[in-house]
Amino acid sequence: METGKAVKKGPNLTGIFPPLITPFTADGEIDREAYRANLRRWKTQPMGGWLVAGSNSEAVFLSYEEKLQLIELAAEEAGDRIIIAGTSQESARETIRFANDAARAGARAVLVLTPFYYKDQMTGEALVAFFAEVAEESTIPILIYNVPKFTGLNVELGVLERLSRHPNIIGMKDSKGDTEQLQRFRNALDPSFQILAGTASVWFPALEMGITGGFLALANCCADECAQVQTFWDQGRPQEALALHQKLLPVNHAVTVAYGVPGLKYACGLRGLEPGHTRSPLQPLGESQKGEIREIMRRAGLIS
Repeated sequence: METGKAVKKGPNLTGIFPPLITPFTADGEIDREAYRANLRRWKTQPMGGWLVAGSNSEAVFLSYEEKLQLIELAAEEAGDRIIIAGTSQESARETIRFANDAARAGARAVLVLTPFYYKDQMTGEALVAFFAEVAEESTIPILIYNVPKFTGLNVELGVLERLSRHPNIIGMKDSKGDTEQLQRFRNALDPSFQILAGTASVWFPALEMGITGGFLALANCCADECAQVQTFWDQGRPQEALALHQKLLPVNHAVTVAYGVPGLKYACGLRGLEPGHTRSPLQPLGESQKGEIREIMRRAGLIS
C-alpha cells in the first residue's frame, strides 16, 4: 500500500447525504413507484447526494440484486447528485465484486463497513489489509464506514492514518457519535481525507471542526433544515446554526435512537414522503409511539 501522501481522485462530498429509506409494500416487496416518487421529491431539496443501501435503507434486509436495482433507480433520477452505495460484505472478495457492480449501476463511490462477524480477529492489521485490498480492486473510490453500534468495532486512529494514504480511499463516515473522536480524526488526518459526520446529533459540532459533509438519516425527512444549519454556518451566523441544530436534536433522537427505522419512516410520511412499510422483522409503530413522534415534530415546528 502507498506510504506517501495520497493524491485523491473522487467526488468532493460536501453537504448532506441521506441514507435513503426503502419503501416496502405490505407483503415485503420493494415499492418502486414509491421509491421513485421520493427520489423526485428529494431532487428538489438541497442535498449533495444520496446514499443508497445504507443502514437506514434496511440494507441488511435487501438482497444483492435488490440493492443494485435501487442504485440503478437512484442513478436514473440523480441528475448531478452523487450516488454513494453501501456495498459491505464480510469478505474482501465479495465486497470488491459488489463495489464494481455498484459502479456499473451508477454509483460514484462506495461505503464499506468494517467486517465484524469474526470481530475478535479484526485487528488493526486485518482492517488495514481488508480496506487496502478492496481499494486496490474497486473501480470507484471507497469510504470507510465506522459504526460501532452495529459492529462492535471502532476504527482506531492508527488504522485511519495508514489507510488515508491510499489514493482510492477518499474518506470515512464516522457514526460513533463521539465529537471528541471526530475532532481527533480531523486534527490528525490530512484534509484530503474526507471525514463525514454520520449522524445529525454531531452535525453542528462537525461544522465547527471544518467538516463539511454528513450522512444524516434525519435528512430523509428534514433535508431543508439540515442543509440550513450548514448554510447558517457558512454565512457566519453560528448562533442561528446552533439554535436550529438544537431544535432538530429531539427529532433526530426519536427517529434514530428511540424508534429507529420505523420511526424515521413514520416521520417521513408526516412530511409528505412515501415511507411504505418496514420489512420483517422490523415492526410498525404503535399508536402511542406515533403520537410521541408527532408531538416531537410539532414542537420542532416541522408539522402543524
